[in-house]
Amino acid sequence: MAAPQKNERTGRIRPARMGDVRSIHALLTIFANKGLMLPRSISSLYDSLRDFVVYEEAGTILGICALHICWDDLAEIRSLAVAEDRQKCGIGAMLVESCLDEAKSLEINKVFVLTYQAPFFRKFGFEDRDKQDLPHKIWSDCIHCAKFPDCDEDALIRTTVPGTKP
Repeated sequence: MAAPQKNERTGRIRPARMGDVRSIHALLTIFANKGLMLPRSISSLYDSLRDFVVYEEAGTILGICALHICWDDLAEIRSLAVAEDRQKCGIGAMLVESCLDEAKSLEINKVFVLTYQAPFFRKFGFEDRDKQDLPHKIWSDCIHCAKFPDCDEDALIRTTVPGTKP
């Protein structure tokens, strides 16, 4: 996992810990209740805790993001959420950069997202992709979504060539 990052507000990004699960769940639930992301059970968060990084300020988790490894050379950035009163402050960008750094350290050259925030991800070099181009294995979480099979999220992917910057 990437080294903790700090910003000017004395917050930091760090790997999620066991004691963070309820805070992660609470933040995800806010956005899931608005239909902006899939809900996650507390049990599933414990199962995938190692995927998550959190942005923490003064002991409070204000942002979360996960890098989920899907296949040989493919990972997904998922569950990006920032407290509503702290959006547009750069927290989401720091979380995404942390996940991209992790993908690079694992030598994963393709990272995708399914999102309603395509313009945000395009700033990181993600390009629009037809969902049908993604491996079927990635749809295992989608069957739990109320919108399945009529997903209205945008699919984007970022592909890097080893040894180059995207």
